[in-house]
Amino acid sequence: MNGPALRAVIADDQALVRTGFGMILAADGIEVTAEAADGAEAVEAVARTRPDVVLMDIRMPRMDGIEATRRILGGGPDGPVATRVIILTTYDLDHYVYAALTAGASGFLLKDVTPEHLVAAVRLVRSGDALLAPTITRRLIERFAHRQESPRTGTHRDLSGLTPRELEVLRLLATGLSNAELADRLFLSPTTVKTHVGRILSKLDLRDRVQAVVLAYESGLISPQGPPGVG
Repeated sequence: MNGPALRAVIADDQALVRTGFGMILAADGIEVTAEAADGAEAVEAVARTRPDVVLMDIRMPRMDGIEATRRILGGGPDGPVATRVIILTTYDLDHYVYAALTAGASGFLLKDVTPEHLVAAVRLVRSGDALLAPTITRRLIERFAHRQESPRTGTHRDLSGLTPRELEVLRLLATGLSNAELADRLFLSPTTVKTHVGRILSKLDLRDRVQAVVLAYESGLISPQGPPGVG
């Protein structure tokens, strides 16, 4: 395995879940630096051990996973942290998930995830990618985007720096298309699509494609019914 060992914190109020996930990660060479039984413990564990990834339950006592995610990813005196957060949920349309994504989480997993998928997800997020299957992205955003305040005329970030092609990529990305699907739709190579996505994230100062999806809806660039002109 190349590079430093991957390090993770597991936050869940169920000891059996923490133990089970810990064993799965350890068996694949991923170091579990700490376990946390609630959000407050998770925030402290991240500050103390600086893991690459946190597996974060949503419903926990004292402090829930959403607030813990906000605090972890909000940065401290030394600036933003490099830690990524994966939300753990029992239901794939848990109404807290959208709030967790807007707080900066890089995706979510169901608690019945297979060991192989769990390990792959942690490694994927650590590499800087985001963990949202296209179909789940579609269902999640379409269900919850309309509950947010109506789109503001001013966006959180200035989109004027994006080229017409980058705006097109962002609109399609927000509908839940994967890079491969984007490449097919736009008649581009996967490498070119990956480059466009990377430039979008860089120009808008976004952590990953999950934040790009959230921004596209919150800014009014796309509505839950889909981007204008895209069938």
